[in-house]
Amino acid sequence: MQIGIINGIYTDGSPDFRTSYPVNLVPVPKATGISEGYLRPGDGIVKTGDGPGFNRGGINWNGVLYRVMGTSLVTVAQDSTVTVIGDVGSGGRVTFTYSFDYLAVTSGGRLYLYDGTTLAQVTDPDLGTALTVVWVDGYFMTTDGEFLVITELNDPFSVDPLKYGSSEADPDPVKALLKLRNEIYALNRHTIEVFDNTGTAGFPFQRITGAQIQKGTLGTHTCCVLGENIAFMGSGTNENISVYVGANGTAQKIATREIEEILAGYTETQLSTSFMQERTEGGHQFLDIHLPDQTIVFDAAGSQAVGQPVWFFLRTSLVGLGRWAVCDAVFAYDRWNVCKPAATDVGYLDKNIASHWGETIGWEFGTTIVYNESRGAIFHDMELVSLTGRVQPGADPTVWTSYSTDGLTYSVEKPARVGKLGEYNKRVVWLQQGHMRNWRLQKFRGTSEAQLAMARLEARVEPLAF
Repeated sequence: MQIGIINGIYTDGSPDFRTSYPVNLVPVPKATGISEGYLRPGDGIVKTGDGPGFNRGGINWNGVLYRVMGTSLVTVAQDSTVTVIGDVGSGGRVTFTYSFDYLAVTSGGRLYLYDGTTLAQVTDPDLGTALTVVWVDGYFMTTDGEFLVITELNDPFSVDPLKYGSSEADPDPVKALLKLRNEIYALNRHTIEVFDNTGTAGFPFQRITGAQIQKGTLGTHTCCVLGENIAFMGSGTNENISVYVGANGTAQKIATREIEEILAGYTETQLSTSFMQERTEGGHQFLDIHLPDQTIVFDAAGSQAVGQPVWFFLRTSLVGLGRWAVCDAVFAYDRWNVCKPAATDVGYLDKNIASHWGETIGWEFGTTIVYNESRGAIFHDMELVSLTGRVQPGADPTVWTSYSTDGLTYSVEKPARVGKLGEYNKRVVWLQQGHMRNWRLQKFRGTSEAQLAMARLEARVEPLAF
């Protein structure tokens, strides 16, 4: 019999049935003849150099990778040579945008413009605090949490206080600004308002009333553009925190019940410090959500293919909870360039390895429940149908499995070798796998040395008559 491996089940003490998503394994919806989908290893991370400080944000401008590291605006070349451009001061995460002539960055509430030669701060006192910045129709637009502020068309270093705008459909603070289809989305705490350039005197952007969304975002970085939509983590008034995609006046929830259970384990203050970003590659459209102590990923393209939300975890840890040690992935030089959080390391994602920053990491996944209408069964053997032989030279990795008949406690782990480099026909089999009296689920784990793509779990089961 075939047992599902794309998502698993476990239980908790509530009592409740919970969903276990794969860790460091990417679900791929693809009919192979073996199954309708498989799990492949997540990308590895290669370190290539160091910067002058901790990374705070990055962008690709005119084919060059720019980052803020420490207090410095820098360029990072393809060979990871870091060149300091100038100082943008201290602060938390930064936001970037660019026009035809300038690269703009907000740092610590300040706005800086770089024209390729000179880095200068916008010192006009009418600018106020610049939490975030977007560029639209020749204007740089910022917000201080209350007003929408634009720079002058003929002088981006000047601000006219008579041209302030506001997002006033609800008295909630403005948290972020995003641009989609040349419209400005003002993401407030409980609402999202959309503005279009109508060229009127004073503040030239007018609210599109029918495009308003009755939900908002938690913080400046808990939102991003995802394809043709705005993705955000937040809620409406008197609602629990969830994850949504919104456009055209509507918001669709993409968080599953399990994801909402995970978010409920944090306070709103903790979640407001999270950040989100999009990565599109190889038929996937990933939404990376970096929570305070873990990283969850939504695959929009995969979800559309299978007709249900596809989620998984990325972690830079051997076992247990942990964050993915990646921040601000920027596509430049034909690869995803990344930095290590709270460190000076720079590098890139590499599909040919599974280790992170030179360290071995772990992966795991669970299965759905096997149930024989309360009559029990004997498990004679199980085979994890996999692509083997793609390991690093000299490695002889092992995968472990255990089972549970209550979703809380598990049996002693049983190992199985998965083949050395070149052993492409290796079968990953466990014999004499015990029995169940009512129902049972299975769990598998390994390390980045065991670089497998797993298509199916096949079990030879003998049903019992009682």
